[in-house]
Amino acid sequence: MSQIILHHYPMSTFSEKVRLACGLKNLAYRQVIVPIAMPKPDLVALTGGYRRAPVMQIGADIYCDSHLILRKIEQMHPEPSLLPNRSAGEASALAWWAERYIFMPGLGFLAHINAGLYAPDFVAERKTFGYTLGQDEAGPLFARNVQQLVAHLAWFTSMMADGRRFMLGDQVSAADLAVYPSLVFLRKWGGAETARRLPVEPLLGWVERVAALGYGNPAEIAGAAALDIARQSTPAAPGLPADGESTGLKGGATVTVTPDDVGRDPVEGVLVAADDRKVVIRRTDPRAGIVHVHFPRAGYDVVAV
Repeated sequence: MSQIILHHYPMSTFSEKVRLACGLKNLAYRQVIVPIAMPKPDLVALTGGYRRAPVMQIGADIYCDSHLILRKIEQMHPEPSLLPNRSAGEASALAWWAERYIFMPGLGFLAHINAGLYAPDFVAERKTFGYTLGQDEAGPLFARNVQQLVAHLAWFTSMMADGRRFMLGDQVSAADLAVYPSLVFLRKWGGAETARRLPVEPLLGWVERVAALGYGNPAEIAGAAALDIARQSTPAAPGLPADGESTGLKGGATVTVTPDDVGRDPVEGVLVAADDRKVVIRRTDPRAGIVHVHFPRAGYDVVAV
């Protein structure tokens, strides 16, 4: 039960990052296409309520958040590396920057200029989620979103101005995979307005190089089949200390883990292990059985119940 199962949907920019990582490493994996909006009964049975895409499943171990997913893929398949030349710190920091300060204004930019892009039910759900995707709401913020995108893309353009092939040099890294989806999303759905207002033209060569990675070799399965795999599997030993939680929480404590930005749906479980990079909780679901759900530390709040 060691094969990767990726739960995602095609329009998800964060899932695009993981798909490209699978392409770089030429991985064969299974995929479950999840609904773009709730309800997502098969996914939440695995995660305990976490509904964001992507989620990666390996047997009865469930990995939430693309940052953690890429780290696990790198651990399982170290070559070719997502972190060349010991660039874990730089790549992680750049990915965090891009996904906090390019992705969010990009969504608002597109919501204003492309009224038909997001379905009404998706807009309504994501409003409660924390996004501003309705055209009436996005319109007053349009100038601000343009300013933010221009400023942050100017940083990126200056980084690439010396002719380097990728963000950290001659080899692609996790940083490239984090920035790329937002730029492609803006170009695909923003059309002429993106080209007119945003400094994307100098980056098109880089876009083509990242796109050439492809998505590896996915094979689609049903969500129910993924739940069967989880139920028939046993979670792996986490390989982390049970009492490594920095605020003093102990293994065996009941905790909630909640994203600190949007989609603040708490997931409750028993703390199994933690360190400064990851927290693992155990939970039981009638359909999924006993699973370990893994979260990164950055971007999540862990609180005792």
